[in-house]
Amino acid sequence: MTNDSFPSGVRSRPISSQFLILKTTALFVLWILLSASFDWIHLGLGLVLSFTVAWVNSGHSPFVPKFRLWGNILFYLPWLFVKIVQSSLHVSKLILHPSLPIDPRLINVETNLGHHGAVVLLGNSITLTPGTITAEVDRNTLIVHALDEVSEQDVTSKSIESKIAAMFKDEEPDL
Repeated sequence: MTNDSFPSGVRSRPISSQFLILKTTALFVLWILLSASFDWIHLGLGLVLSFTVAWVNSGHSPFVPKFRLWGNILFYLPWLFVKIVQSSLHVSKLILHPSLPIDPRLINVETNLGHHGAVVLLGNSITLTPGTITAEVDRNTLIVHALDEVSEQDVTSKSIESKIAAMFKDEEPDL
């Protein structure tokens, strides 16, 4: 199959046998968990279907597994969880205050992240953090809604961005 037969933006690449085995294993484990049937017919059918789905989807996906990046993301998640808890406590304090001292604002956040995945992760991390929502993303510019000045400072301090930049430092820029 040539690259001309794919829509623009989608390119064919050789199927990695390691990636195919990884996808098949993940799908098969999901099959076992969802079906809860351990007889040979269901296990065999699950394995065949898992391999088929993994094989059909492996040649067209632009995603290539990068285990170091995923390992870094796993270490990032506990840090993000702490930020979410801190922001939740702050927003709870705002809501419970008798005068409701919110000061909503939209801010432009320019990033130096050069990777699509990094910008998406930044936008999602900002949205997951209570008190802020990523309203729009345009390449390296995010428009963020913040409830108050403290929430805005959490975003403009670039602490989330610096953590994400460190995770993606070995990735080739694609923006």
